[in-house]
Amino acid sequence: MIRTVTGDIAPEDLGITLSHEHLISTPPEWMATKDPDLVILDVDQAVVDVQRFQAAGGQAMFEATAWDYGRDPRKMQEICERTGVTLIACGGFNKGLWFHERTEGWSVEQYEEVMLREVTEGIDGTDVRAGVIKFGTGYNSISVAEERVIRAACRAHLQTGAPLHSHTEAGTMALEQLEIVREEGVDPRVLTIAHLTRNIDPWLYRKVAESGAYVLIDQLSKVKYGPESGRIDMLIDLIDLGHLDQLLVGGDLARKSDMYGYTRGPGVGWILSDWLPRLRERLAERGRDAREIAEIEHKVMVENPARHFTIGEPARLATTEGSAR
Repeated sequence: MIRTVTGDIAPEDLGITLSHEHLISTPPEWMATKDPDLVILDVDQAVVDVQRFQAAGGQAMFEATAWDYGRDPRKMQEICERTGVTLIACGGFNKGLWFHERTEGWSVEQYEEVMLREVTEGIDGTDVRAGVIKFGTGYNSISVAEERVIRAACRAHLQTGAPLHSHTEAGTMALEQLEIVREEGVDPRVLTIAHLTRNIDPWLYRKVAESGAYVLIDQLSKVKYGPESGRIDMLIDLIDLGHLDQLLVGGDLARKSDMYGYTRGPGVGWILSDWLPRLRERLAERGRDAREIAEIEHKVMVENPARHFTIGEPARLATTEGSAR
């Protein structure tokens, strides 16, 4: 089953899915004041973007906003009710920069308790349950609190079977995250690693894919981080290496200036209306025929999300090195 903000559904009912988006989010107040472009809390504007996504054929999204980034489960429910889109809510935490001060001194067990409650009971005092457990790390470093969150997320997965999703700041620390995940006895095949497109290093993303983890091709339309061609060729390179079943796509659009509703920016609809045709064109240039292109698109947009977001049996490593407590 896949746990959505309006209830559990069968994997085959998920449909065309973006695997990392933000519709309602804001950083802590100190950052929101410094950079108000990051504050996107208007349901009406979110609905504009979601409707454009639907008009292009979209059906579902993982709304990757964790508690420390201003998650609002009731607003997510309203978006679903007004549009019919399926949203998967995010449990866990984003990165230490956003939660350090608010959880100072917490133990692994305290973080784990929160995550378990979010998946099994509800998030932020509501009955809306999370379908994914998230953790994240900072730029070129993993703080003590961030390591505790990673370990807690893994332990919560082993109790619930909920999939894991990680934030990497500018594409750093992915291999170090994987090391901790393995120490906790969790098979990386239940984990998606985000934002490697901020650090398009072929050696790095190949090593991540070899672990069995899902690789999220995201930051789509964000040319300030590099040309779209780099992200598309990264995806195709991973396909050529045999990792088609591990690829997901998302925009990670989280600013007013990203969204169509606020500023007539690209918005989440752009990924289906503009980015996918460009991917098809590039696949053809690199020798794929129409049948292969259709298969790749269906895998990345439908089959892989349906598999990844399914809550199933916990994914335990056959052998573990013993977890550090």
